[in-house]
Amino acid sequence: MNFINLLMILIVLAGAGILIARNLKKKQDEKVEEEIQVDDKTYTLEKMTAFVKKRLDEITKINLYDIGLSEEELKRRKNKKYELKKALKGCTYGDVNDKKYVKQLIYDLLLKEYEVSEINISTAIPFDVPSLLTGQDKFDIILYMYKQEFGYEALTEIIKKYNLAQLKYVAGEAKPTYVITEEEISSIFEKEAFVLTFEDKLNIVVQRIYQRYKGYSSVDEIRDMNIDGISGGVSGLPESFLSQVAQIDGDYLAQIVDHKVPRACDSIWIMFQGKSIRLAFLSFGTEAELKRVCQNIYKYNNPGQLSDTNGYKINEMKDGSRVVVVRPSMSETWAFFVRKFDVKRATLEQIVQFPGKEEAIDLLKYLVKGARIISLTGEQGCRKNHNAYGNDRKYLRNNEPSYYRNSI
Repeated sequence: MNFINLLMILIVLAGAGILIARNLKKKQDEKVEEEIQVDDKTYTLEKMTAFVKKRLDEITKINLYDIGLSEEELKRRKNKKYELKKALKGCTYGDVNDKKYVKQLIYDLLLKEYEVSEINISTAIPFDVPSLLTGQDKFDIILYMYKQEFGYEALTEIIKKYNLAQLKYVAGEAKPTYVITEEEISSIFEKEAFVLTFEDKLNIVVQRIYQRYKGYSSVDEIRDMNIDGISGGVSGLPESFLSQVAQIDGDYLAQIVDHKVPRACDSIWIMFQGKSIRLAFLSFGTEAELKRVCQNIYKYNNPGQLSDTNGYKINEMKDGSRVVVVRPSMSETWAFFVRKFDVKRATLEQIVQFPGKEEAIDLLKYLVKGARIISLTGEQGCRKNHNAYGNDRKYLRNNEPSYYRNSI
């Protein structure tokens, strides 16, 4: 009996020894494989994004008590860890200060740890070969350079300077529409002929990595601009329709692809001075990316879960913007609407723009001062929500009886 027990113990120990040896050999092979995989592709956006995700995950999850720090250093590292976790959470709510903090950290990681240099940065975005730049690459460069001078008025300056907010005919459309095409972006890029420093290039790469990781994809920087609003996924063909067509009629699907009919994930619109303008040169790329943006953009103050049974959410963002998100099966596709209320700059003179506007403005002022009930009507995007009454409305809201305050 003792002999059998001893034999079983030896078998178990031998099996454990074999498993340990296999695991050690596997880890050694993985280390060798990691060393071999260092090539020119290491500096692509995908590889750098994966590195940033892994590194920030390590920083936020490390146990500081296990690395033998002094009391002062432990306290300092704990504060930095807490600040980073807070910033990573806050930047998804549209907080520009948290966004700057996270982007600066990504910048330092790429420069100091990943060793991005002037030589290899063009592997991520081909800055040195303009013919290889996509519409999004060119727009990112234009917006970044304008932002250095105009701040959050950058997009407004671009649209006004090149007269982009005008009706125009595009291929396949019977009527003129408000759209900014890739050809217009390419033309602007050629005219501007920017000379980028290494710091400029790295900042553009950092923004691209950030918007894939914690930001709002292609619309991340645009959302921060001083415009009336931005929407995504609100037009185009949904993926469910394309998959059904592929099963029923492959030829029809080929015709759709040939005519470049936009998909829902290609749908990006901005509201600029009351005009809905489609950004035809931008896209979320895939429905999964559009879904990720929709799932993150409404999360400020924990409004609840967006689910199949509760297919829409109405909330506000950190900066006061109103956001509406919808999802299937309530809608055909994932979509979001962000409306920004630029109350500081909203004046009657800015909003009322037609011949005889002086009389209309005076009439509005006297109607408000005379405590008349006013009804504001109009189509979507005609600026009904702006603070059109200015200081007179503020005075009345503070001094008139409650029954009147509720009527305007």
